[in-house]
Amino acid sequence: MSARYMPRSGLGRVVHSFEETAIATLLGLMTLVTFANVVLRYVFNSSLIWGLEVTLVLFAWLVLFGISYAFKITAHLGVDAILNMTGPRPRKVLTLLGAALCVVYALLLMKGAWDYWAPFGGFDQTSGRWFPTGFQQTRDQAWYETEQIPMPDWLRFIEPMFNMGEEYEKLPRFIPYAMLPFGVALIVFRTVQALVEIATGRRAGLIVSHEAEEAVEDLSATHLHDPQTGKD
Repeated sequence: MSARYMPRSGLGRVVHSFEETAIATLLGLMTLVTFANVVLRYVFNSSLIWGLEVTLVLFAWLVLFGISYAFKITAHLGVDAILNMTGPRPRKVLTLLGAALCVVYALLLMKGAWDYWAPFGGFDQTSGRWFPTGFQQTRDQAWYETEQIPMPDWLRFIEPMFNMGEEYEKLPRFIPYAMLPFGVALIVFRTVQALVEIATGRRAGLIVSHEAEEAVEDLSATHLHDPQTGKD
């Protein structure tokens, strides 16, 4: 997926491979479920009743996972018109300021993600308006279920822990929703990592604007060149 990013360590290569595999798997599962539903609907006059909900969950996981991955490989698009009008030192200061704002935003998002997911997992939300100052007692909503996704039998062991021993008819919401705090935690980590790398000179910025322009130019040159005649 990333032609320019190269992990610096063995652990980095393992993590990088896992992230790319996870993203490819999520995209593949989305495609497979959607394709199967289309075939069942138009050929057999049937459908997977849980297909649409599963696809929505997988898409949400893909987006959250992909955001942090794009931060890591510097794949987010951006506008650097103002940065290009400044010198090297002001450019680095502005880049650090932008990265710091991304970290602050990610931390705010982390609080919101936890507070949204916590009741579904039977945990307490955080107190404080902007940043957590502690925990406050929250009504347990672990009994909430998804609309159509069936409950796998191999997950029945969680019922005594989260549903007071009662059986779930459908998959509990805290399982698919768990990607929200997990994905945002990855975003926090990747934004902090990017800030440190920019400060230490190992990264130039957060966006891929110049690389995108070069990719478009290379693609245009490829299409304008006729490989059979060798002429433009």
